[in-house]
Amino acid sequence: MNGATNHVKNVNRNYQPRNSHRKQPVPRPEGEARDRKKKVCALEECTVSKRVMCKESGFLSALGNFLAQMIEKKRKKENSQDLDVSGPLRYAIYGFFFTGPLSHFFYVFMEHWIPPEVPLAGVKRLLLDRLLFAPAFLLLFFFIMNVLERKDMATFSMKVRRGFWPALQMNWKVWTPIQFINVNYVPVQFRVLFANLVALFWYAYLASLGK
Repeated sequence: MNGATNHVKNVNRNYQPRNSHRKQPVPRPEGEARDRKKKVCALEECTVSKRVMCKESGFLSALGNFLAQMIEKKRKKENSQDLDVSGPLRYAIYGFFFTGPLSHFFYVFMEHWIPPEVPLAGVKRLLLDRLLFAPAFLLLFFFIMNVLERKDMATFSMKVRRGFWPALQMNWKVWTPIQFINVNYVPVQFRVLFANLVALFWYAYLASLGK
């Protein structure tokens, strides 16, 4: 009898409620909620800034092409006021869908991959932009414009063979000092705008030289 009583006592002593093994919910501190709210606000702010950036790129690209046409007509002393409307439209599409987004993500990637505290960060950033981004972006420009002009691949290949290398050389000569300032001294959120403003005069410069 005593043995049975002891057994019951041991069973009762070792018994634990089924829910006792479940993890109790840990109350989240107020700081975590604030951090989450800050992240959401930062994401919304970044999305809005990218939209504005795309619009700025599209508008400035179209304006650059428009000014280039005006300067070209003045250089040739043409009295006709007719302009190629499709030109600014193509540049607006390219600026909105390609120049703005791609440039933004490239500058953000550069900022994380080559932070300012890295030795020779300024030189490394410039080399990355000049030797990788510039040729790839220029080739993309040739391809997208060829598509928007509804040309075939044979025309695209001919334009690349004739114009890619001279355009890249001119790009390196003119844009290298500008991009050194841009990627090292201009805040990352203003780099696309800075480049677009310079490109506005760049198109006009090329047109004045008859390029």
